[in-house]
Amino acid sequence: MKKFLFVGFALFAFVLLLLAAVPFFFKDKIFDLLDKELAKSVNAQVYYDREEIGLSVFRSFPQLSATMGDFGVKGNPPFQQDTLIHVGYMQVDIDIWSVLFDDNPSLKGVHLEDGQIYVKVLEDGQANYDIAKAVEEEVLPSAADSSSFQLGIDYIEVDNLDLIYDDRSLDYLMVLSDMKLEGSGDLTLDVYDLMVSGDAQVVNVTYEGVEYLSDKFLTLDSKVNVDLEKMRFSAEDAFLKLNEFGFEIDGYLAMPEEDIEMDLVFSGENNDFKSVLSLVPGIYSDSFDNLTTSGEMDFAGSVNGVYSETSFPGFQFALLVDDGMFQFPDLPRPVQHVNLDLKVINTSGDFDLTTIDLSQFSLEFGNQPVLGRFYLKDLVSYEMDAGLKGNIHLLELTSIFPMEGLELKGKLSLDMNAKGRYDSAAQIIPSINAQIGLEDGFIKTSEYPAPIEQINFRAEASNSTGRMRDMNVDVPSFGFKLEDEAVTGSVKVSDLEDLNYDFSLHGAMDLAKMASVLPLENTLLEGRIQADIDTKGSYDAIKNNRFAQLETSGEMQINNFYYADEDYPQGVRIHEALSNFTPQSINLTKFDARLGESPVQASGSLSDYMAYLFGEETESLKGNLDVYSSNFNVNEWMTASDSPDEDTTSLEVVALPEDIDFTMSVQADRIIYDNLSLADASGVVRLKDGVLNLEGFKTNTLGGSLGFDGTYNAKDLAHPTFDMKLDISGLGIQEAFQSFVTVKAFAPVAQHVIGNFSTTFSFSGLLGQDMMPVLSSLDGKGLIKVTETAVRDSPLIQGIAKLTKLNDAASLRLKPLNIGAEIVDGMLNVAPFELQLWDYPTKIQGSTGFDGRINYLVSVDVPASKFGSQVNSLVAGLAGTDLSETTIPLAITVGGTYGSPNISLATSESLDSYVANALKSRLSGEKENAQEKIAADFKAREDSLKQEVRQKAEVARDSVEKEATKLVEETKEKAVDEVKNLLRGFTNRKKPTEEAKPDPE
Repeated sequence: MKKFLFVGFALFAFVLLLLAAVPFFFKDKIFDLLDKELAKSVNAQVYYDREEIGLSVFRSFPQLSATMGDFGVKGNPPFQQDTLIHVGYMQVDIDIWSVLFDDNPSLKGVHLEDGQIYVKVLEDGQANYDIAKAVEEEVLPSAADSSSFQLGIDYIEVDNLDLIYDDRSLDYLMVLSDMKLEGSGDLTLDVYDLMVSGDAQVVNVTYEGVEYLSDKFLTLDSKVNVDLEKMRFSAEDAFLKLNEFGFEIDGYLAMPEEDIEMDLVFSGENNDFKSVLSLVPGIYSDSFDNLTTSGEMDFAGSVNGVYSETSFPGFQFALLVDDGMFQFPDLPRPVQHVNLDLKVINTSGDFDLTTIDLSQFSLEFGNQPVLGRFYLKDLVSYEMDAGLKGNIHLLELTSIFPMEGLELKGKLSLDMNAKGRYDSAAQIIPSINAQIGLEDGFIKTSEYPAPIEQINFRAEASNSTGRMRDMNVDVPSFGFKLEDEAVTGSVKVSDLEDLNYDFSLHGAMDLAKMASVLPLENTLLEGRIQADIDTKGSYDAIKNNRFAQLETSGEMQINNFYYADEDYPQGVRIHEALSNFTPQSINLTKFDARLGESPVQASGSLSDYMAYLFGEETESLKGNLDVYSSNFNVNEWMTASDSPDEDTTSLEVVALPEDIDFTMSVQADRIIYDNLSLADASGVVRLKDGVLNLEGFKTNTLGGSLGFDGTYNAKDLAHPTFDMKLDISGLGIQEAFQSFVTVKAFAPVAQHVIGNFSTTFSFSGLLGQDMMPVLSSLDGKGLIKVTETAVRDSPLIQGIAKLTKLNDAASLRLKPLNIGAEIVDGMLNVAPFELQLWDYPTKIQGSTGFDGRINYLVSVDVPASKFGSQVNSLVAGLAGTDLSETTIPLAITVGGTYGSPNISLATSESLDSYVANALKSRLSGEKENAQEKIAADFKAREDSLKQEVRQKAEVARDSVEKEATKLVEETKEKAVDEVKNLLRGFTNRKKPTEEAKPDPE
């Protein structure tokens, strides 16, 4: 017996040892097969670390479990910046028998924890989840060779995962956080049932710019029948719950082609009034479970039809609340007798024919009733019938709703009715009779000891005929008081065709005190505003320039104003500003401020402001402003980069308003812009029709003076352009190279030149999205005057000296010279000009491309005697030969780039052969023929280079245009990034970030 037990125990121990050893024996085989399958079928970067992978047969016996840490899938272009999935922990269960006895392991289960899924669809329909490699028919594998890797998943588990679904083809964004899901389904079949249950936090659901859901908790339990051949997804008794609001879905959704077919029925499930309350923002909080409620609720709806670019499915929804009541814990008064009957109906499939019918709405705040109704026939005729009536004592609201640290008083009254049709073209509006009022309002917070009190507001609107001409809006009084300062005013508008108005505002306000009572998040606000304004007139008088019929007077004064927030941390401080008002203009008589660290004084006026505010779209706001600053730092207001490795001062292309005609005269003792310091700057800025003109600008910088006129035109954001005329005198060449990108690109030799230059140069082209010139688009022309200069350590001069053996000096002095140049399609063409290279007459011509390539012909006339014995032997025996008067024209070509030039003799001969042949040609009278051939060869090379640069410029401009069209996409990317940042704060856990993800390489 003992022997039997011993043998049994030994056999059992051997089996355990074998099972424990299986993962180590087959680990490489499994992951070699996995890598092979991924490379065969996935067009993406899949990253994981084998050293962090664990294998076990005990964790999910009889399956073999593979676990790994950080795992992810990152897209290929155009999704190279997007990670489709990243998880902190993943476990895959594999059938152990398939590992032991089959060539292809069979996947049985997947467990994902802590990560993020980012699904992205571009406007053209490209999706980052479409990573399966296409298989061409002619290279389809045979049945014996094809992959039989099984994907029948018995169990799926997701824990603490985020999902961002960003579909830009539909303008749809859905963000879910902290998903916990369990599911199963045989994904190897074309038709299968997918069982799924779990929950998630709905962070945001936005469609076409409208936010439909935010900050809701979603629960689901569903069986979905998936038919991949028909792309049909059917649900029966699928249960979903938003917060506490539960409903079932029956029906299907199908996508056989591009259209979406749907037939879905919704019905409420296990709901009461408390369920619908959970959807109200602010109520579904930590105290929601302790909320006392009663009342019934019913919900039903359906969607049936086809969604496409030309059609919309019909739909209808109904929500009914009967005698609802809720009361917050520890508060004495309830909201009670809540009744609601809402129907939204569209049977036509035309969204504009949607009917909204809120036939009943009533509730009581304590014992204060509020009654309402709203009916809208459709979104075409806008025929409506609406009303709202109630009286609310604000003090009682604090006994109904939690308002810690807030004290309210006052009586709010509402009595509004509107019935009829709205048609702006026919000048028809609903008949209206409305009164809104607040008496003895009072607001006090724990943040500030004094209240805003004596808040009074009364407004009436009436129109009995439905004609715009008979509309009247009257606010006979509004006002409030904070400590000893009061603000009062009135507004009256009548006849919406002629637009008669009567407005007044009087009083003073301390903004710091106001911000203490009504705080603004992440904003600092200080200062005092005093206003005394009265205006009366009509738009008809404004339009016809009958200013004598207008009565406008008053002034506004601002003292010690300060504003700063997260977007403008530099802050804006206005020490004092004073303006007055007339019918024709608003006059700024004094403005003493500091914008960040820059002091600014200004004065000016705005005219035609009434026509601009109340007139047609064609009316422009006109104005002029004189601005002075002793020291203005532009860099402080440039866009900051979040990356420490990037330039922290960059600009972005912005569209300018086309309805503003504004002239600004600027004068500054010093302006700091990028790495430039501009002294004694002055000029005029003119904005009209969306184009910015710079006129007569002058400044001193870089040791000289700079004047320019130009335009900036960004009407087409994808093709912003500029046109500039420069008048430069005495600028340092070294300084210009360090400061101007165009000098670096087209005159790189400037980095080795010491001296000054002057120029009159005009050029134009495209601007990139960083507001810098697109070099490949430049066109221009001008004359460059160079004073006496010195060239030091230039690779060109060194290369010529090494080739010709004429002079090995590292420096060279040049006398003053004039250089004619033009830029065409991003290539600088230099007209032939003469100078002294060392002591030899020299002519230079050629071009520099925006891409840095150079092509120059340097012709140097060198006395034959400089070449010594080799020349003497050639002329030995030639009677009457005088070498003192004979010169040899050295023709040198310079190519490559300035930093790495290719320097050679134009004929590609050795120097000895070149000199010998040149001397023979000179002595025999064939000089002109040789020079013509050299010029022709150079011209051919130059034409070829220009063609290459032109083609490259076209590609570069196309690239810039594509970059510009990304503006909208980048805006959406920023919105997604903001969502990702929001996700990190939604739970207490640490979210994986792009920066933290391992390099797939």
